[in-house]
Amino acid sequence: MRRARMSSTSSRRPGRPLETVRTVTAAGRTLRVSVREGQDPGTTPLLLMNGIGASLEVLQPFVDALHPRRTVVRFDVPGVGGSPRPVVPYLLATFSPVVARLLDQLGHAGAVDVLGFSWGGGLAQHFAVQHRRRVRRLVLAATGTGSLMVPADPRVLARMLTPRRHRDPDYAREIAGELYGGTMRDEPERAARALHAHSRLGPRRGYYYQLAAGAGWSSLPFLRLIRQPTLVVAGDDDPIIPAINAQVMARLIPNAELHLYRGGHLALITEAHEHAPVVERFLDED
Repeated sequence: MRRARMSSTSSRRPGRPLETVRTVTAAGRTLRVSVREGQDPGTTPLLLMNGIGASLEVLQPFVDALHPRRTVVRFDVPGVGGSPRPVVPYLLATFSPVVARLLDQLGHAGAVDVLGFSWGGGLAQHFAVQHRRRVRRLVLAATGTGSLMVPADPRVLARMLTPRRHRDPDYAREIAGELYGGTMRDEPERAARALHAHSRLGPRRGYYYQLAAGAGWSSLPFLRLIRQPTLVVAGDDDPIIPAINAQVMARLIPNAELHLYRGGHLALITEAHEHAPVVERFLDED
């Protein structure tokens, strides 16, 4: 096995577990990774897979809302946040083995729990089928089945074709309500903070590589192959992923349950204190 090349920094917030950010090379891809060490080694680690164009810092509010006993792993995909841009493009099918190798090199050779948010939900679905022995429980949040799904309004889809909202706070506030729904309709500045505070932005090419990785992909034909206990989490006011998609996924995944909340696309982050307990109750079930 190739040895990981790592450079790391560690930080501990008052009353919070130690978090280490490092650079890891796995299966030829160099990724920036954060590991929050949990206080209970008997609790299954949780692997987070992020949305499109978002650095791992965007998920910090959700990580902070989780119980400190749980180890949490998250990463920047190639060309996003602190991960260098890829030399060649990638697909969900070719990136999934990279994630498996990453877990190996971090010392998590057994099964983990996986939460995929938005774009990361597509990767999580693929990972759960392609590496089924590595996934104990699966959470799919604000996500869909890819190209075969009930689509968003064309105006919303057009906004998703560019990373501008991650780079321009004024633009993020301008389009927040239309794009993300929920509390962002009344408090659009919260979306700007969620997308920009503490974020490290990679080159625009990283965003387009990530967009292309899911182009033409759909999990709809293989949803019945997802055998892990699965929690599908969706908002009733999500312009990007209409809630009907979550209902379809929950019906087709054999061992799935649906949690439909009142809110929009970013609620897992902006209202993390409400949604983290729901996720943890599911993960803690026998």
